[in-house]
Amino acid sequence: MTATHHARPVERAITADLLARYDRPGPRYTSYPTAVEFADGFSREDYEARLAAADRLGDAPLSLYVHLPFCEERCLFCGCHVIVTKHREMAAPYLDLLKRETELLAARLPNRRRVAQLHLGGGTPTYYTPAQLTDFLVPLLRAFRPMPGAELALEADPRVTTAAHIDALADLGFNRISLGVQDLTPAVQEAVNRVQSLEQTARLVEHARRRGFRGINVDLIYGLPLQTPESFERTVDSVIALGVDRTAVYSFAFVPWVRGNQKKMDEELLPSPETKIALFALARERFLRAGYDAIGMDHFARPDDELARARREGRLRRNFQGYTVIPGDDVLGLGISAIGDVRGAYVQNEKKLSTYEDAVTAGVLPVARGVARSADDDLRRTVIHELMCNFRVDIGAVERAFGIEFRSYFATDLAELDAHAREGMVRVTDATIEATDTGELFVRNLAMCFDRYQREKHAAPERPVFSRTV
Repeated sequence: MTATHHARPVERAITADLLARYDRPGPRYTSYPTAVEFADGFSREDYEARLAAADRLGDAPLSLYVHLPFCEERCLFCGCHVIVTKHREMAAPYLDLLKRETELLAARLPNRRRVAQLHLGGGTPTYYTPAQLTDFLVPLLRAFRPMPGAELALEADPRVTTAAHIDALADLGFNRISLGVQDLTPAVQEAVNRVQSLEQTARLVEHARRRGFRGINVDLIYGLPLQTPESFERTVDSVIALGVDRTAVYSFAFVPWVRGNQKKMDEELLPSPETKIALFALARERFLRAGYDAIGMDHFARPDDELARARREGRLRRNFQGYTVIPGDDVLGLGISAIGDVRGAYVQNEKKLSTYEDAVTAGVLPVARGVARSADDDLRRTVIHELMCNFRVDIGAVERAFGIEFRSYFATDLAELDAHAREGMVRVTDATIEATDTGELFVRNLAMCFDRYQREKHAAPERPVFSRTV
């Protein structure tokens, strides 16, 4: 790979005073409104109406997310909705419930079954055997048919994923895989209960590549206990040497009041805010110097990867799986806690397995909560996602799309943004809003200026509902 891209030394402009003022709780904006606005009042009948509206679009492609929550053990950093058990026989009935939910959704979408994207998340999807996954996926792919060129992806834990898993999924048409690595330093791995070798990951990368997988991704996390710039640089360089197509470098969300497993982590071993931002700046520099393109606030991709092409062409999107390319107009979520996005509403399934089972067994959709977006929500979602995806908002394009006068409509928001402009974080002109090099590292803070809920309801909660932005 030709090293044509060079990092900018933005971390030099980040002072302790700046960090103290910008390091505050804030959303990651995988949705807007964010999940804290979902309400129990959103009913099964509401979801049924949205599905009926979606079906009227006919042959328009869908996206599917399937939540497979089981894990052998819990990593201490984990923020996912998981069920931990070493007794694998306990997990088998869940696949039958997913088959039944698939049937319920298919019955409500008789005219709309093409799929542009399928994502298996968790938990650990490869907790199941290759035969179990095949037995579940064959009827799913029969009910919702992948269109030519569809993206079929899964998240995988290199510690439990085998070549047989890769083979079985490749035979079904899967073509993208994301491998959780987090950090390769033994002391860090011990501190977060996630011990795995570079060799485990390398073997899977090579086998997936041989079986035709593209867009191979590795996930890293910065801000974990005992991480140092020196150790994290070695991890990043090892990942670059694997030649993966893309990588995500996520900020560790330390929220022990939300995720009880994080209480087992020694908070004193976490990097300081100054060190944490240096970890990301270092990773950013290494990936850019290796020829990767920066994608949004925390992804990097080879210039020929679909994410990089989508970024250049303005097709990049953001959802609950992070940065992605979503050809489908609507997203169906299957499984416990899964979130869908259907005809202007976010819909979340029951989180508790027994409650989910009761609903599906009774033949009803397992809806727990959701939110129907208003016109204002959709407008703000567009502005926030443009910032999060492209670090730039085309004011004229927003005005034309929504029939507003931008400066008048967002007068309060722009006044709040002006304080960030004075800090050198963002440039605001009559035509555009654009984050500066330093502002890109704090884009969540910039996006919050346009978040009406954050300003009106969550400005000073007794206990933060979001992770910190650094």
